[in-house]
Amino acid sequence: MSNAEQIISGGGASSSSHSVFGEGTDTEAGDDEFTVTTEEEEEVRSGTLFELDLLDCPVCCHALTRPVFQCDNGHVACSACCTNLRNRCPSCTLPIGVYRNRMMERVVEAIIVPCPNAKHGCTEMFSYGKELVHEKECSFALCYCPRQGCNFAGLCKDLYRHYYNCSGAREYFRCGYDVEAWMHISNKILVLQEGREGPLVAIQCFEEEQGVYVTVNCITPCAPGVSEFSFKLSYTPYGAPDRSMSFGLREMNRIQKVSFETPDKDFMFVPRYFQNGVTSLKMNICIRRRGDEQEKKT
Repeated sequence: MSNAEQIISGGGASSSSHSVFGEGTDTEAGDDEFTVTTEEEEEVRSGTLFELDLLDCPVCCHALTRPVFQCDNGHVACSACCTNLRNRCPSCTLPIGVYRNRMMERVVEAIIVPCPNAKHGCTEMFSYGKELVHEKECSFALCYCPRQGCNFAGLCKDLYRHYYNCSGAREYFRCGYDVEAWMHISNKILVLQEGREGPLVAIQCFEEEQGVYVTVNCITPCAPGVSEFSFKLSYTPYGAPDRSMSFGLREMNRIQKVSFETPDKDFMFVPRYFQNGVTSLKMNICIRRRGDEQEKKT
């Protein structure tokens, strides 16, 4: 067994189970400390990994994942980049994409890192690179206050409490009931809150030359089971009760921060001629909790 293999396997210990943790240290900026634990011998070995970036593909700069390939000169690249480069090493142009670097694969999978939201309370641990997938669905991800000019950011429950206490004009919704959503187009956003300190739903208007785009989003992390709503939004032009339009989604989009860029999907479009020169939109919205809908169907 080579020296490199002994390092990975715990120096020849009889147990094949190891835990490797990558955490920031105070000794030197940018350093990462990790420990190797051998269960049967209760031995803890520690060291310092100066750059976690060394575990990234040098081509796409994403974390290396199985399979990892190398050329005859030892340069490595991920499988996707080998294909995109037509199996030519970007460093020396030698063929790459046939021989795997299994040692590097084992090293990458042995490095265990915390969720990026660990400082906010998440205790999940992952093999290096996989924490980024979890981050998109982490319930501890920060959410941002939708009030213009407010820079508050916090866990969703803290945001809801903050918004209730800091917002002077509050609008509410109740699941399963129609709520009037009347807003001036120039205001750009109307925020509805479910009762006191409940989830926030942002209705936004994006005025363009040809008309107005209207979106509905819940401000919450995309974690499973967290604030999952559906909705139906309807609009009737002022002075024309015989004309109306509606839009809805079975699963309301969830966002952590509102954006004021015109959307390219999931919107209701109100043409300019449909507004009859009125600069406000008188809409109605019915928001339902998705779990309640499924119970009614069964």
